[in-house]
Amino acid sequence: MSPRVLVTGGSGFIAGVLIRRLLAAGWQVHTTVRDPGREPALRRLLGADVGDAREQLRCFAADLTADAGWAEAAAGCSHLAHLASPLPVGVPRDASELIVPARDGALRALRAARDAGVRRVVMTSSVAAISYGHGPGEHRFTEDDWTRLETPGIPPYVQSKTVAERAARDWVAREGGGLEFCTVNPSVVLGPVASADYSASVVIVQSLLQGRIPALPRIGFGIVDVRDVAELHLDALTAPGMAGERFIACGGFLWLREIAAILRAELGEQARRVPTLQMPDWAVRLLARISPTVRVAASELGTVRHQDSSHAQDVLGWAPRAPRDAIVATARDLIGLGLVQA
Repeated sequence: MSPRVLVTGGSGFIAGVLIRRLLAAGWQVHTTVRDPGREPALRRLLGADVGDAREQLRCFAADLTADAGWAEAAAGCSHLAHLASPLPVGVPRDASELIVPARDGALRALRAARDAGVRRVVMTSSVAAISYGHGPGEHRFTEDDWTRLETPGIPPYVQSKTVAERAARDWVAREGGGLEFCTVNPSVVLGPVASADYSASVVIVQSLLQGRIPALPRIGFGIVDVRDVAELHLDALTAPGMAGERFIACGGFLWLREIAAILRAELGEQARRVPTLQMPDWAVRLLARISPTVRVAASELGTVRHQDSSHAQDVLGWAPRAPRDAIVATARDLIGLGLVQA
């Protein structure tokens, strides 16, 4: 009998790639959606609206903020990939808007999994739970590190991912029974875009292409391709001995100015609006007084976070693409789908 897995947040950026990979490998897949009316569109997007794939995929209505639907979604599953988590484009006024659903949603999924007899859980966390609150400058992080929430000014999204992963690990240790639990901790996820329902991380490339960033602040990110993140999830679902594991998923760090240069070099005229000028630090700090989004950027000025993915490479044989490939794939699909204004 084919293994059966619950993938939460089926319309998500990473989840879509993972589900297509699981279906191709012959898995039976359950997935959750907040709005059951979106199931037909999701099936078309995932290629699961006709033939055998239609029988392989079942959709269940479940929300991170409510108990309804979780038991039904987990029933009969041997594996859980918990990917659903709030990821806003802007900065919320109240951090609890992100922290509460991220934490409580993870615990709802875990309880349902335990009660259904699930054996293996892979939860999507983030390098946000690893590499913040350590001060400015250049740092190198491994899976042994944790974000320091006691440091002032930690962004709400970073708080939510840290609190959710901590809460999940504590719950598994205390109440998980036989659950084998591990996390995948990606950096900024880019790569092929299938529809207008894409991750907030993709907005970085979209904003550069549309010229919404007039000049480039001195900030940077670790970048990883969504296809590689999905593959790492699949590896963690199937490899032996995953209990307690934590895997950073990062292809390398790039400054925003380097991302902009890649877009201009690879896309030519299509990248004509991508900025070339670097914004002075003083200007970023001045704008931060009136813009919450710029305030987050100001806190990142000059900081380099090297997120070391050698553990995933050593244990699982994971081999990430170069960040350049993910950036270009994102840009070409955004343009092809008409998601970048001409």
